[in-house]
Amino acid sequence: MRTKIRKFRESRNISQKELGELVGVSRQTINYIELGKTSPKITVALKIAKVFNISVEEIFELEDE
Repeated sequence: MRTKIRKFRESRNISQKELGELVGVSRQTINYIELGKTSPKITVALKIAKVFNISVEEIFELEDE
């Protein structure tokens, strides 16, 4: 899964730690999601989208198989 979290996070001057606190996960979890090492739970993805006031589809996209 590809993600644009970093782009949205940096454009709003939010650190990984701050985003993690806003959505209830660790900074390391945000880092792993940004790097594509893990996919977020649906609830976390929805919370991230809510922080940026955009749809989940604008942040995450499935990689071509």
